[in-house]
Amino acid sequence: MSTAEALALFYAALKVSVPTFGWVVAGLALHRVGLLSDAVIGVISRLAFNFGLPVMLFASAAQVDYSTIGSARILLAGVLAALFTVAASWFYSRRRGHPRALQGILVQAAFRSNLAIIGVALAVSAYGERGLVLAALPVAVMTALYNVLAVWVLNTTMGSGASVRLLLGGIVRNPLIIGIAAGVLLSLSGLPLPSFTAPLSSGLAVFFLPLMLVCIGGSMKLSSLRTAGAITWEATFWRLCLGPLLGVVLALAIGVRDEQLGVLFLLLSSPVAASSFIMVVAARGDGVLAANIVVLTTLLSIVTVTVGFFLLSVFSLVGQLN
Repeated sequence: MSTAEALALFYAALKVSVPTFGWVVAGLALHRVGLLSDAVIGVISRLAFNFGLPVMLFASAAQVDYSTIGSARILLAGVLAALFTVAASWFYSRRRGHPRALQGILVQAAFRSNLAIIGVALAVSAYGERGLVLAALPVAVMTALYNVLAVWVLNTTMGSGASVRLLLGGIVRNPLIIGIAAGVLLSLSGLPLPSFTAPLSSGLAVFFLPLMLVCIGGSMKLSSLRTAGAITWEATFWRLCLGPLLGVVLALAIGVRDEQLGVLFLLLSSPVAASSFIMVVAARGDGVLAANIVVLTTLLSIVTVTVGFFLLSVFSLVGQLN
């Protein structure tokens, strides 16, 4: 490969990551200068989580052909990636001799990516509406799986005592999962998709995703990084490097290629979800450590997502970009 070809591929990778993380940086800047308050962030986040994202994912899920084996493969790869990452990171943390309560925080960070917002935004940036369609079902299944695994990991390491019944109730009531489930049922029913749904989904992707990314940036507290220790960096390395690498290897082993591999990588390489911090605090764990991991992974993912996607492009594994 010539230098010019390599530079072209790197530029293409930047076109995937920069539009997404640029909104995050903009939110951070707006909050720092006082133009984006915590109250506004809360209102926008609730509106997008309860309305914008569910409708957008509903329309995408309704367009998926579930009779194809491709969807099953990307789904299987995502589930296997989460399970293998949990096992490998837990083994690593125990061998490192981390205190038991901190093991749970590292393990949750290792597997729990922000796939519903940043992952979806990256998929849309890379592949447009097709990326959103490919991401819909994995986002639904993996969001539910992430919640179950997180409760199990934190219960085991911290004895938080979270109720499985309450957990399942929360999953069933999750607006994102409701929206995607409704889209899946509509697709399986054979009924036609309303003509206004696709344009509405595209409009919401253009409007709500940037708003959510701005809110993620505005909610970050860089001052917390002053107390970041070695385990923060270890968890960050697992989330941004080892977790996605393990997922890509598993996906290639079961035959996932092209756009599906690209979407899966973008979902798995996203930074730690902010909900991981909420669950750690609810379990009376080290909230400062959990917050540090969220902030650090969000900042460094700008680099790791770009480099990772570039390397996959060099080997022609991620298909034609949008």
